[in-house]
Amino acid sequence: MRLTLRVWRQKNADADGAMSTYEVDGLSPDMSFLEMLDTLNEELILKGEDPVAFDHDCREGICGACSLVINGDAHGPERTTTCQLHMRSFKDGDTLDVEPWRASAFPVVKDLVVDRSAFDRIIQAGGYITAPTGSAPEAHATAVPKPDADLAFEHAECIGCGACVAACPNGAAMLFTSAKINHLNVLPQGAPERETRVLDMVAQMDEEGFGGCTLAGECATACPKGIPLTSITGMNKEWLRAARKAAKR
Repeated sequence: MRLTLRVWRQKNADADGAMSTYEVDGLSPDMSFLEMLDTLNEELILKGEDPVAFDHDCREGICGACSLVINGDAHGPERTTTCQLHMRSFKDGDTLDVEPWRASAFPVVKDLVVDRSAFDRIIQAGGYITAPTGSAPEAHATAVPKPDADLAFEHAECIGCGACVAACPNGAAMLFTSAKINHLNVLPQGAPERETRVLDMVAQMDEEGFGGCTLAGECATACPKGIPLTSITGMNKEWLRAARKAAKR
């Protein structure tokens, strides 16, 4: 396969960025998208040029690090992570635009790498449970109804990649935040911080400068793990309930 790549190059957050065009040949349809970028970087290094910086870690669709916008789609044309996207999803001779996540809360570090530490601060605001230290509790010590366990697991699948933010026309982080809140709030272990969790995490999300949610639905469409849009409505109900209780105190 032969592809034309138009890649966003930016030295740092303060520098101006621009698209640079590269031709890459001899690609296998079975290569992952990141392996294709590795091939490009090998060629750039041999030419004495600066390789393209991009984020990655596990390359197994688990960590959520591989944050790229490909031809305008977060993670590309398939509903998967970029590392699990293969070149057979494209045609020989295609031209691909490769860009970083576009959101004010995700400043560019270099090229295709963005700083997603805003997500970490949202988690730090309330994404934890009260638990005694020591050995792990007995698995059956706390009974969890099957529907609640299934719902918690559905939200726990969020890998924090940020595709929801990149796909949202408003740059909102509601799907990520709601997944982290609902994951814990639906379980009995998360009950002690249930109200403070939703208030604190939503407040931190707003402080980070993410856009407002208008339920456009692009976030759920782009999510590689299939977190549903109903996650946001569930979080909104939790927030209203907690806000009313806090107002009465």
